Amino acid sequence: MELDFSKYSDGLVPTIIQDATTRTVLMLGFSNKESIEKTLETGKVTFFSRGKRRIWTKGEESGNFLELVEILADCDHDSLLILAKPEGPVCHLGSDTCWGKKNRSTFGFLSDLEAVIESRKNNPEQDDSYTASLFRKGINKISQKVGEEAVEVVIESKDDNDLAFLNESADLLFHFMVLLQAKGFHLRDVEKTLRSRHK
Repeated sequence: MELDFSKYSDGLVPTIIQDATTRTVLMLGFSNKESIEKTLETGKVTFFSRGKRRIWTKGEESGNFLELVEILADCDHDSLLILAKPEGPVCHLGSDTCWGKKNRSTFGFLSDLEAVIESRKNNPEQDDSYTASLFRKGINKISQKVGEEAVEVVIESKDDNDLAFLNESADLLFHFMVLLQAKGFHLRDVEKTLRSRHK
């Protein structure tokens, strides 16, 4: 990996840190040749600290190290993307990221939907929504709905009506997400199981 340190007057290249699992951007640091070599040698992400004016391994004081997974240079060879596994909060203020965001698996809109489903689960008696009614009826009814929707997906898959197939697929996914919540799980738990199989 070749980097062009000469593009910056201080000889440091911007280094973005991203969680290798959740893909959440965790922080921005700066690297020089020595810090990159130490990162590769130790497996712990190391920077050049502009404040301390020295090589600095993230976590050397807090114990919240960043375990190296992969280093990528950008197309101009003047910045880095480091994929890492954080061992605790990354920000010195104690948050998961330096932007105050939670570091969790994100599934776009599905994560938003999951939060709504969880809210309905936690307040089923104070909510007149369809989702809350499922939680009030219990696990047997929820499981039954998943089974019914799965059959409908299979039936629609044999026809040429793409819209009907996608609607039934959405119904199945929604009810499966309700079932996950009823069992005390989240999409991230399914993702973790799938990742464990992907060797």
